[in-house]
Amino acid sequence: MFGPKGGTLRPIISRPGDGERFNREDRTVTIRLDLPELSIHEIEFDTTSAVAGHTHSHLDAMYVIEGQVEFLDGDHTVRPGTLIAAPPGARHGFRNPGPGRARVLVLYAPDGGFAQMIRDT
Repeated sequence: MFGPKGGTLRPIISRPGDGERFNREDRTVTIRLDLPELSIHEIEFDTTSAVAGHTHSHLDAMYVIEGQVEFLDGDHTVRPGTLIAAPPGARHGFRNPGPGRARVLVLYAPDGGFAQMIRDT
C-alpha cells in the first residue's frame, strides 16, 4: 500500500495476495484496506459459516466474487457479480448455501472497528 510521499497523497494499491490474512474455523478473512473512512475485507467462507440478521450505523456493502450467497434468511440468493449494499439501519445477514466455498469483498464505510475486531478474534 502507498500513502503520503514527499508531502503528496498517493493512491493506495492492494494487489492480489496483499493484506493481513486470518484463517478461522469456517472462513478466511483478508483485510485488504484499513482506513478510518473505509475498510475492505475479502472473505472466503464455508457452508457452515453464517451471519445472522443485524443492523449497523454505517454502510455495509458486499460484492460476490465466487459461489452463491444467501441474504436475509433466504430472501435472496445471489451469484458472482452481484453487489448488495446495506445503508445504515438496514437489516442484513448472509450465509453460504453451497456447494463449496463462497468468496466476497466486503466494504465498511466508515470502518467502525471491524478491521481491529478481525485482528482481535
